[in-house]
Amino acid sequence: MLPGVGVFGTGSTARVLVPLLRGEGFEVHALWGRSEEEASSLAQELGILFHTSQSDDVLLHPDVDLVCIYISPPLTRQIAVKALGIGKNVVCEKAATAVDAFKMVTAAQYYPQLLSIVGNALRFLPAFVAMRQLLAEGYVGELQVCDARVYGPSLLDQSYGWTCEELMGGGGLHTVGSTLVDLLSHLTGARAVRVHGLLRTFVGQNGAIHGIRCVTSDDFSFFQMLMGGSASGRGVGTGTGSGVCCTVTLNFNMPGAFVHEVMVVGSAGRLIARGTELYGQRNGGKGEELLLGDSGGTGQEVKDVPLPHLRGLGSMVTALKDAFQAQEERRLWAQGPVAMASTFEDGLYVQTVVEAVKRSSRSGEWESVEVMTQEPDPNQNLCEVLLINKN
Repeated sequence: MLPGVGVFGTGSTARVLVPLLRGEGFEVHALWGRSEEEASSLAQELGILFHTSQSDDVLLHPDVDLVCIYISPPLTRQIAVKALGIGKNVVCEKAATAVDAFKMVTAAQYYPQLLSIVGNALRFLPAFVAMRQLLAEGYVGELQVCDARVYGPSLLDQSYGWTCEELMGGGGLHTVGSTLVDLLSHLTGARAVRVHGLLRTFVGQNGAIHGIRCVTSDDFSFFQMLMGGSASGRGVGTGTGSGVCCTVTLNFNMPGAFVHEVMVVGSAGRLIARGTELYGQRNGGKGEELLLGDSGGTGQEVKDVPLPHLRGLGSMVTALKDAFQAQEERRLWAQGPVAMASTFEDGLYVQTVVEAVKRSSRSGEWESVEVMTQEPDPNQNLCEVLLINKN
């Protein structure tokens, strides 16, 4: 039995998520927006009967058993934790900080019977599902290097908001880089132990953001990760994680076609995902071969939602349907169909890597990745914020 859904958010992802949910048989009963005007406008456009700007109105809605949270990072933790406490299943975006992510992990551990996943749709993209399987089968031999690059136009909103502020989760590293950190860990079965990075903000102001307002979020970032150890036993089982070097380049100052490429290179060949297609070439081969084409099925690229994310989101919604539909009660779910999803624990690791890259950019040194096991003293967080502002 499919659960009723409540959607938090009125941005581009929420706008495409609702039709995808309905296409798989879910009923969307409630929509939340930051203001009544935003909620009313999108609800009318998408035909959602109930809309509100009060989070509790969605969380306490009697027909809502699954909550999808696609809002600004500073609000994610509060709503996700409250939703789990009320007894709702949760699919959400990343948190703003590692401390917020840790609180989400703690809440998920209190309610293990509830679904709690981070909606990194790239894990579900067929090209990466196939890449992970081929890595497990030894297509590239011993894995040595991973290289990812994403180029596109500015991520800034049309007016000043959270996308402009580093401390609120804005910037290419947090918005896009975090999904690649998670994806590379998922593909290799390993986690980063040390990182080195460089972040820059080339566009501090523009026609819409000027005066006393100034952008602090990055629009260019480059970082390296040295991988080692198991990704909580969730890897591909190749035993090749230790010593793998990953590089990621993000540039959001490039108008024109969106570029999304992830390449893995090993002792016997390489695999490369370009957009939604997967290519491969073995050592000694005559050339690159197409291993998996674009499967289609979820429409064309939507403004502000790149095609890889759109295709992956469609596959993730299908997996959610498979997890719920065989159950007799709306809140029950089967783990198998969503086993590849990113957990809240994965989200904490990813946020830890992101913050380590930011520290490295400030220090110019390699930084260790140490996932917190207990909530830190809030005074320590204040000291770190003051240090960032000072620098």
